[in-house]
Amino acid sequence: MSGTAKTLVRSSPLQRELARQIMEKIRDEGWSPGARLSEQGLAQALGVSRSPVRAALELLTEHGLVGPLPKRGFGLLRCPDGVDVVKLIPKSESEEVYAAIMADRANGRLPQEVSEAELIPRYGVSRGVVRKVLMRCAAEGLAQRLRGHGWRFVDTLESHEAITESYEFRIVVECAALLSPAFRVDPDRFRQLRRSHEEILARTTRSIGSEAWFRVNAAFHETLSACSGNRFFLQAIRQQNSLRRLQEYAAFQRLPRERVEQSCREHLAILDALEAGDAEWAEAMMRRHLRQAAAVPGPSPARPVD
Repeated sequence: MSGTAKTLVRSSPLQRELARQIMEKIRDEGWSPGARLSEQGLAQALGVSRSPVRAALELLTEHGLVGPLPKRGFGLLRCPDGVDVVKLIPKSESEEVYAAIMADRANGRLPQEVSEAELIPRYGVSRGVVRKVLMRCAAEGLAQRLRGHGWRFVDTLESHEAITESYEFRIVVECAALLSPAFRVDPDRFRQLRRSHEEILARTTRSIGSEAWFRVNAAFHETLSACSGNRFFLQAIRQQNSLRRLQEYAAFQRLPRERVEQSCREHLAILDALEAGDAEWAEAMMRRHLRQAAAVPGPSPARPVD
């Protein structure tokens, strides 16, 4: 067994998942070789502690994607463009089951209420794996545990009425977040948001996958909510993004490039206004941005363009 294969065996499912998420972040934001990878910054962005992030970076070091810096920390050695990260770092059994459950639920193949006993033979895995996946769904606000071994998935954005209600809710919350007296611009996070949007706009000859755009889009709205200084604003928007993510498993269709470009430019304009200290103008643009997104027709309820 090679050294890299041994590292994969030793690494935990969380470490492998984080390694892939780090590579996706680097790809989405268009980082260049030589860029320093901050353990603390990545831990905050991914919602974990520094220890698993460090282990994930060590795993990526084994694959030659990142490397230790002379003094301390890690740096990017080569861009992940053209690298099949999933093939390089295979998904764990629980991640595969998670993806399968999300796809089945989004496509209506899985009822809203399920039991661990019925999921075990359906996906051919142990009770421990099923429970771990359901606990992850609960942590993401996608499911709640019932008495006994039953679980109930939350209501999803599976109808146009639900999507309209979601946008109405988001307009109230996100606009209020921008006008919060405690709102503070985070220069580092804003720079990261700019890079990720500019990378999307620079893809003149490459298609924009809905998965990549969803990550960039979600990061924008969650970051602005976090800057409000109100944890409940952030929790609300994270839950909305979780509900939208469930629908993403239904179809990763190619998005209309013109709509994605328009959304990117609207996001950048909102960042400009906030950095200039004009919160009222930023709030007005956010309100118009979300209203326009709510009015965009589409073949399915999932419209990840805001």
